[in-house]
Parts: sequence; C-alpha cells; structure tokens
Amino acid sequence: EGPAPGALGVAAGDQSPLSGRIASAFYPPLFTRPAQINRSEMDAGLDQGRYTFVLGIPPNFQRDVLAGRRPDVQLNVDATRMSQAFSGSQYVQQIALGEVREFTQRYRSDMALPVDLALRTRFNPALQRSWFGSLMQVINHVTLLAIILTGAALIREREHGTIEHLLVMPVTPTEIMLGKVWSMGLVVLVAVFLSLWGVIQGALGVPIAGSVPLFLVGAALNLFATTAMGIYLATLARSMPQFGLLMVLTVLPMQLLSGGATPRESMPQLVQDVMLAAPTTHFVELGQAILFRGAGMDVVWKPFLWLAAIGCVLFALALARFRKTIGQMA
Repeated sequence: EGPAPGALGVAAGDQSPLSGRIASAFYPPLFTRPAQINRSEMDAGLDQGRYTFVLGIPPNFQRDVLAGRRPDVQLNVDATRMSQAFSGSQYVQQIALGEVREFTQRYRSDMALPVDLALRTRFNPALQRSWFGSLMQVINHVTLLAIILTGAALIREREHGTIEHLLVMPVTPTEIMLGKVWSMGLVVLVAVFLSLWGVIQGALGVPIAGSVPLFLVGAALNLFATTAMGIYLATLARSMPQFGLLMVLTVLPMQLLSGGATPRESMPQLVQDVMLAAPTTHFVELGQAILFRGAGMDVVWKPFLWLAAIGCVLFALALARFRKTIGQMA
C-alpha cells in the first residue's frame, strides 16, 4: 500500500475544453481520478468525507479566461486530513494554473532542464506505508508490554498478599527483581520474534534488511531498561488505576518524542537532548538502522551502549525503591 491519493471532485460550471483539460490533469498516484459533480454537491461531498479537495469551476469559465476577465476558481479543502490538505492544495493550484497558462498560450511547454534528476528511493522503493508502520508498531509495543507486564504483576502480587510470601523466603530484593525482569522480558522477546517472522515477513511481506538476532539483542537491552521502569512505576502506584495514569504520563511522551512517530530532527533541540535519557529513543534508532538499512554492530554500537547504561541506572533506581517498599511492608 503506497501513499493514499487525494480524493478530488470537480464541479465544472461550464463543460468547456478548458474545464475538461484541468480535470484530466489530475491522476494517480497523487490524486484519484476526479469525480464530476454538481456545484450543489460540493459541501455535501466534503461533509461526508468523500473528497479531500473539491474544485469549483464557474460558468462561462473558458470565455472569461480568453476575454482576460480573470475569473475565480474555488478550491475547497478538508483540513481534517492535515498532511494531504497542506501539500495537496499547493499541487492543485500549481496544476490548475499551469493548465490555464498553457491553454491561453496555445502550446504546452516542454522545457529541457540542463540537469536530469535521477531519484533513487532507498530502503522502501515503493513508498509502502505498511513497511514502516508495521515495524514501528513492533518497536512501540515492546516498550508498552514490558512496562505493563512487570508493573501489573508487582501490583497484583501486592494486592493479593503474595509479595509477603516472598519476604519469608531466602531471596533478596535483587533476586526478586531479576526474576520479574527476565521472565516478563522473555515473554515479550518471544512475541517480538513471532511478530517479525509470522506477521511482518509472513503476512505483510515486509523485507527485513538487517540481522534479526542483532535486533533481538537490542530489544533485550531495551526490555532490561523498560521492565525496570515498570517496576519503579509500580512501587510508586498503590493500585492499578494509579499505575495506568503513571503509564500515560511516561509511555505516551516516550512514544511520541522518541523518533518513531516524528523525526527527532524536526523537534526543538531541548526536546532532543531531554529524550536522550529515554531508552525508547535509542531503541528506535537502532531498530530503524538494523531492520530498514541493514546496519551492523559497527554502526549501532552507540545506541547499544546508551541502552545498557540507561538500563543499569533504571534498574538501580527501581531496586532502591523496591527495597524501600519491601521495608515498609515488613
């Protein structure tokens, strides 16, 4: 599935050759084939979501153009489709004005440029959204599931009183935490492998350029950091509703500002610097480099080091908070 073409309707007040020429200038992949509608259907088409752009050509349009009266052409845009509305409206204006100019000059210009631009689209030649979207969903859900599983498990144990059973056993808080980290992390890691193999490569047919084992190592480091974060949040919350609110305040900013939804280069420098402390930023960086561009350890060693360092810090903070919580319960 490539980029979605803009749905276009044309309400031609006159059935002149110029109106037909303008309508025929819009075609895939940028636009759908224009639907010929009446002027009374312009607002209804936008309200019902059938069209993103509606071009209203007034009556006697060609006659007024040839007479030099500069008639107005109305372009209605559905601004709720933000990305299409912003760029597509510029394309519609350029195409329509270009056709009118060539019609009045009575020839279609074919200017030869001194340089030929050869466009090569790497890593996603067909610009298919499913390639990028599916892999980014896997990366985002690794963080989400890791925090939910570890935090919910700890809170449920505390609510049901099973955490007190662990206190009388010959285990230390560090061993209790490590047990939760590796067990929940292993569940998510297996789910990641099955998603890459069965869904992304199998069902969606998305090619993976790099090494899957190398990506799983990076996912394991990210799980080490995010499971520790889940335990830390669980020690702050007293119930599952409180834990859910804390998750919204932490997970949502990490997913939006880590570079998966929006390129980090388009963010303010302060946001970029602050988000370097989040494990998801480095996981997104190494995930995109390995899965899309086929990068090796010589390229992604720095995100690996960042993830390991952040994981150790989060584990130490979570362990200190977990020991304090157990001490209050004892």
